[in-house]
Amino acid sequence: MVAVEQVSSMFDTILVLDFGSQYSHLLTRRLREYNVYAEMLPCTQKISELGWKPKGVILSGGPYSVYDADAPHVDHDVFELGVPILGICYGMQELAWINGKQVGRGEKREYGPATLNVLNHASPLFKDVDHSTVWMSHGDKLNSLPTGFEVIATSDNSPYCGIANESKNIYGIQFHPEVTHSTKGKTMLKNFAVDICKAKQNWSMENFIDSEIKRIRELVGPTAEVIGAVSGGVDSTVASKLMTEAIGDRFHAILVDNGVLRLNEAENVKKTLIDGLGINLTVIDAADEFLDNLKGVTDPEKKRKIIGNTFIRVFEREAEKIKPKDGSNVEFLLQGTLYPDVIESISFKGPSQTIKTHHNVGGLLDDMKLKLIEPLRELFKDEVRHLGELLGISHELVWRHPFPGPGIAIRVLGEVTREQVEIARKADFIYIEEIRKAGLYDKISQAFACLLPVKTVGVQGDNRIYDQVIALRAIETTDFMTADWFPFEHSFLKKVSTRIVNEVDGVARVTYDITSKPPATVEWE
Repeated sequence: MVAVEQVSSMFDTILVLDFGSQYSHLLTRRLREYNVYAEMLPCTQKISELGWKPKGVILSGGPYSVYDADAPHVDHDVFELGVPILGICYGMQELAWINGKQVGRGEKREYGPATLNVLNHASPLFKDVDHSTVWMSHGDKLNSLPTGFEVIATSDNSPYCGIANESKNIYGIQFHPEVTHSTKGKTMLKNFAVDICKAKQNWSMENFIDSEIKRIRELVGPTAEVIGAVSGGVDSTVASKLMTEAIGDRFHAILVDNGVLRLNEAENVKKTLIDGLGINLTVIDAADEFLDNLKGVTDPEKKRKIIGNTFIRVFEREAEKIKPKDGSNVEFLLQGTLYPDVIESISFKGPSQTIKTHHNVGGLLDDMKLKLIEPLRELFKDEVRHLGELLGISHELVWRHPFPGPGIAIRVLGEVTREQVEIARKADFIYIEEIRKAGLYDKISQAFACLLPVKTVGVQGDNRIYDQVIALRAIETTDFMTADWFPFEHSFLKKVSTRIVNEVDGVARVTYDITSKPPATVEWE
């Protein structure tokens, strides 16, 4: 097998080491907006195990105090890479702790906007940056200047708001440049990546297509066959189209009807992928197998594991039916895993906690026979959509709202039964239909209905009913790491509620979820 390059080896890459800040993912997003590739890994990453050399390193913020006994610390080998380093908030305090331990609790915490006073305008970090607003979020501060550093910026409450060791290209800032509240934050990140780290601005989906097709061909080889899961959503469709471009009919797309798809989903996907995109697709009806396996299960993590495991078993059975021309077996399984899936599924001792297991990255069997291939693993949702448009996929499909791998199973809270799935499916169909009629679909990032495991009293006609509750959710977001709820007109919600209660048996009440992410996740389970 030909050795395959990682994306981080094919593009100049800024490494973001995550100390657990809720903003860490924004660092990679901001850099990619300037066409600089960035990759985020846990702060506990061993540099000797990295396998590639970054052009620069960013130490993120975090919720800890560097002086605590159990505080996370960076691998000191990062300073032996000989590349520029930027510490942000906790990351700056980590630099100070390593270079003299001059960090302690501040007299008062500093959260919110502050005015940045640039002292050293010659510093490359502050090119085109003068007095600007920056966003603070810290309770600790530097007590004195670390060994070898100079002050390059201050604020009213932070005499060491920006520090630098110019001879070693090491910088620290107390604020968060990655958030939109920092008016010149993106400029500073660009200055660091492009001017200081000398990273090439060659990260684009046009370049990614060519490099990824090459990578796929090297990984798969000239004869191996690949089997892949498709759902009809943008992620799996783009991944399938990319795989078809790379290896043609040696890619076998499989749509598993798991009994928890949207209304008429299997038929619609079959028509779109085969007729519209020329993808080699087979539809497998495994609804009974999935629903039987989910019987009696109410815990959402168990649902995800069961569904992920069942998917793999179905794929393995199907792969055995495919006989490559060379007489070998199918070797690879394609998945449409995205970067936010990876970020939310990472768990390590220290900064991060697993929010929830995504079936793409956390629901796989240890003894799985197939090797995973995930061509979209390094991409955010907006990058995948741009990629899809470049591959000739229709606007309607590219901008279709995401649908989770576990499907309606995690939109039926509590036990998943055929009857419960049907209620949630019909309510969801009405909701999305009305969103499209109102011309709101493209303005909303994701919308769905879920069925709650509670009953409530209602009145239909002259009769008392005691039936279930549907919760509607719709969010606006650019990266699905943070999101806000969509502000529907009251008249729209009234119309949807009336239709669902009147047309879906078993529903007595409809509610609308107005919780942002964070603190909530997009899905309820």
